[in-house]
Amino acid sequence: MPIYEYACSDCGKQFETLVRSGDTPECPVCHSVSLEKKLSVFATTAEKPAPVMAGPCGSCGHPDGPGACHLQ
Repeated sequence: MPIYEYACSDCGKQFETLVRSGDTPECPVCHSVSLEKKLSVFATTAEKPAPVMAGPCGSCGHPDGPGACHLQ
C-alpha cells in the first residue's frame, strides 16, 4: 500500500494516508473526497556523505598511478 500526500480542496488540510487499490481517500477533517494529490518527496539524513565508488583504472587516485590500483 503506497502512502500518498493530499491537500483537501474544501478545508485546505494537508495530510498523508495509505491508499489501497480501489479505495477513494477522504479528508480526515471534513471527510471531503475533493482532494489534490501532492508531489511526495523523501529525505534522508546522514552525518557524512556516502563514499563514491572508484571508476575505471586510473581514476581512484592510487599514488603509484594507473595499473597499481587494488580494484583490479
